[in-house]
Amino acid sequence: MKIHIPGTGELNIENLLMDYNGTLAVDGRIMDGVKEKINELASRVNIHVITADTFGSVEKTLKDTDCTVFVLPRENQDLGKLEYLKNLGPEKTVCVGNGANDCLMLKESVLGIAVLLEEGLTVSALTASDILVKDILDVFSYLEKPDRLKACLRT
Repeated sequence: MKIHIPGTGELNIENLLMDYNGTLAVDGRIMDGVKEKINELASRVNIHVITADTFGSVEKTLKDTDCTVFVLPRENQDLGKLEYLKNLGPEKTVCVGNGANDCLMLKESVLGIAVLLEEGLTVSALTASDILVKDILDVFSYLEKPDRLKACLRT
């Protein structure tokens, strides 16, 4: 997926790397419409969900979606997310998250998007991001309708 941002350049997006709790789900329950959007978008980008899986539900919840799920070990989750991003290629990966353990991946990705749901958003995740959205469906809309992204990011 290529998106030209006036004054900034071209984004060549191959991957979408998303946190789970607080980003795709609230209290371990995935938001309505998210699985459908993942499956629709999966033909255009590789979708990865990375999580500490606080509620132990991610693999069961996402088993019927076209995405890769990676559950992090308990220690150094921020570094684990960053390492996963580096393996994908930060220059071609959009990252989405809300927590302190998302900051490094948000900052290092080609485009970091912070999500503010009921579980909140850390200030550090906000400042590490390029964009703040009200929920994950906005992220999917950016990728489905790139002119929205252009309008937000152009200089």
